[in-house]
Amino acid sequence: MNWIADFVRPKIKKTTSKEIADNLWTKCPECGQMLFSKELEKDFYICSFCGHHLRLPLKNRFEMLFDEGKYKNLALPKLVDDPLSFKDSKKYSDRLKSYRRLTKNDDAVLVACGNIGKIKTVVAALDFTFMGGSMGTAVGEGIVKAAEFATKTSAPLVIISASGGARMQEGILSLMQMARTTAAINMLKEKNLPYISVLTDPTTGGVSASFAMLGDIHMAEKGCIIGFAGARVIEQTIRETLPEGFQKAEYLQKHGMVDIVFERTELKDKLVKVLRLLLNKKD
Repeated sequence: MNWIADFVRPKIKKTTSKEIADNLWTKCPECGQMLFSKELEKDFYICSFCGHHLRLPLKNRFEMLFDEGKYKNLALPKLVDDPLSFKDSKKYSDRLKSYRRLTKNDDAVLVACGNIGKIKTVVAALDFTFMGGSMGTAVGEGIVKAAEFATKTSAPLVIISASGGARMQEGILSLMQMARTTAAINMLKEKNLPYISVLTDPTTGGVSASFAMLGDIHMAEKGCIIGFAGARVIEQTIRETLPEGFQKAEYLQKHGMVDIVFERTELKDKLVKVLRLLLNKKD
């Protein structure tokens, strides 16, 4: 018998866990560098190598904006989940359940109220993680309720957009939210209350064609994409090459569509200055 057959390998004790968390690292979509997730969160989801602004979870964004990170979420009405009984490769109702488990939220919009620079402010924000921040009846209702609450309490309204556009699973009902949200913003204007639109990556489709571009002031995060149709679709339609940086925040600022382009860490300070200016606060 071969002597190797009698050799017993020593047992090696495992020093690593059986499972490694799949969210330990995040790859920067701009420069490709691997970023340690905990450090990335401390840096407000800004790449430490190239400065690219990754998408920021709504909880973190609210904590950044409101004084001492304190705010109150406004309850939004429950609507019919699947009004058209839509189904493609998967039932729409099943998709909603999946995204609700993922995000722990009912839909792609959250509305909160609190102080920003000691100014009582209503903030509505879209969550791109929930079906690409698409606007269906629930998102439309959220924007309307935010505008109504701001009007009722005589508070300025800030809407933070991040959306791929209308929600196809709700068909014409989704497109109707463009008119509803526009009417809601007009309520604020009639009361001379400030409405500031904060554009983040991406702000496109029916959202950019309605409430996102109706602000008294348009503020946009550095490098974010803003537009209606995608650049490739536009090029194929007009059969021309688009200018460099087309649909980026900086390009839109240069051409008068955006008033302020900001680094994420600057948002609160700039927002406070704008609010104080629009509200004519001296002290």
